[in-house]
Amino acid sequence: MIKTVSYPRAALIGNPSDGYFGKTIAFTFSNFKVEVTLNESEKLEIIPGNRDRMVFNNINELVNEVKQNGYYGGIRLIKAAIKKLHDYCAENNIQLPEKNFTIGFTSSIPDRLGLAGSSAIVTASVKAMMQFYGIEIPKPILANLILSVEKDELNIGAGLQDRVTQVYNVPVYMNFDKTLIDKQGFGEYITFDKNLLPPLYIAYRTNLSEGSEITHNNFAKRYSEKEPAVINAIKQWTELTEQIWEKLQKGDKNITELLNRNFDIRKEVMNVSKGNIELIETARLVGASAKFTGSGGAIIGTYTDEKMFSELAVVMKKIGAEVIKPEIV
Repeated sequence: MIKTVSYPRAALIGNPSDGYFGKTIAFTFSNFKVEVTLNESEKLEIIPGNRDRMVFNNINELVNEVKQNGYYGGIRLIKAAIKKLHDYCAENNIQLPEKNFTIGFTSSIPDRLGLAGSSAIVTASVKAMMQFYGIEIPKPILANLILSVEKDELNIGAGLQDRVTQVYNVPVYMNFDKTLIDKQGFGEYITFDKNLLPPLYIAYRTNLSEGSEITHNNFAKRYSEKEPAVINAIKQWTELTEQIWEKLQKGDKNITELLNRNFDIRKEVMNVSKGNIELIETARLVGASAKFTGSGGAIIGTYTDEKMFSELAVVMKKIGAEVIKPEIV
């Protein structure tokens, strides 16, 4: 049996500029995970995971499931991952052995909260198939392949950041400069020691779940139309990433205002729901910084000491939010 694991991604700074040739810093954390299992079998079979329920106790349970997780589970992601790996091998003259497998997954990553739960399923699935077939793919190219599963096969708005972070599985500074990508096919990815990071928290509310495609598809259209506010926002997110990268390299962990600015820019150019604004404002009430980890529903920020973290946990509980210290991989 082959077992592979992939972890959620938290975007520290720069998102969502990764989809628009910007720069970001992100990391994976092991508080949650996707685990994929793969066995050789007579026929190729995909086993429904815990995001693919088909049996419910009543109609209310089904409705609540849809509200929290949407209509799409993991099966379509795995199907698309299998197809794209097949396509990659065909394009690169890699002969796949004539053998089949049964693949399945479980996920504890909260769904649709901007923690890259979908790309974690794809990443773990592709890694399992690579082991099964004895294939090696360079990490930058693997990240591109994993992105193409969702973006090209399933038309899900997404950027490279999630896939790069989950492939490298350590904190990463990412430069998605267009000239660089056009030249070599991928960006500049620099891994670094997690000890350079300040104390961080992640807070989330499952009742705010919303697919990233809702956020990204509208923003992508405005970007393609060269809307000045959108172009300027991407420029500012890129500059914030550069500033934090310089600070971290110098051992300066005082990045509170820069993190806050990342969200404030987002609020200026995107519609943000009241529930998500409440998450941000609640965290800032106790002095913590706060921005989205991804498309919304979960936030990340810094805190100064254990007293502030305790206060943060108390105020978040009042609005029905969970707070964790990410176990950075």
